[in-house]
Amino acid sequence: MRLRIFTYAVLVAGCLFAIFPYFLTVLTAFKGPGQLSETMPWEPGLPPSTAAFERLFNSGFGGYLVNTALVTAGITLGQVVFAILAAYAFARLSFPGRDALFWVYLSTLMVPPVVTMIPLYLMMQKLGLVDTWAGLMLPTMLGTPYAIFLLRQFFRGIPADLEDAARIDGAGRVRTLLSIVLPLSKPILVTVTTLAVVANWNSFLWPLIITSSEDKRLLSVGIALFKGEIGVDYNAVMAGSLIALAPLLVLFIVFQRFIVRSVAVTGLK
Repeated sequence: MRLRIFTYAVLVAGCLFAIFPYFLTVLTAFKGPGQLSETMPWEPGLPPSTAAFERLFNSGFGGYLVNTALVTAGITLGQVVFAILAAYAFARLSFPGRDALFWVYLSTLMVPPVVTMIPLYLMMQKLGLVDTWAGLMLPTMLGTPYAIFLLRQFFRGIPADLEDAARIDGAGRVRTLLSIVLPLSKPILVTVTTLAVVANWNSFLWPLIITSSEDKRLLSVGIALFKGEIGVDYNAVMAGSLIALAPLLVLFIVFQRFIVRSVAVTGLK
């Protein structure tokens, strides 16, 4: 009994420790400039103020939000489509060096993204794609090793007899993939899509490096530069962070059961 109480106490403490920064973000976002210095960080500002949100959107923050949504949608679509094609090839097609090529590609997960930033920038510069939408999206649009790994593992767990039956009925590879494999892979597709959305929505370093014009500025970059332009306006910065966090929180809540199920199933295969 004591062990159980201790375990729950540790879990509750860990939970409070994890959510406390988000709690402070909400409180700070709804404080006025004077309330920030007059109250303790964990005290709410009374009455709540939306002045920080007004300053934020008056500075062009709405444009950053639209840019981020469009770029995230485009990159995520490309990553999911190309990851499906690559994963199906690694899982079902037979060609020389298939497994070796897969493990070599997967090993690129051990390379920090920062290492490839300068070569990628130089490539975009040679192609004339610096400060363009194409330069912003192309380097990360062709799938990721982690997404391909998850999909490959899931595809390998689908009985090959189903695909053989479809081919006996005259279905080709593409028809088999679209009609048999993908409908059975909804949980892992939701997981891969969610991970891609979160990664692309929060992307900071590459958009900061490759773009310079304000009309191509993304949310994370906009929040950082907004902070630098007007000094340390913690209210506005926290308001921007809250807006950036909200869609991801909703996304996870809606698709939580698919994510947990797909990762659990993939780990068993």
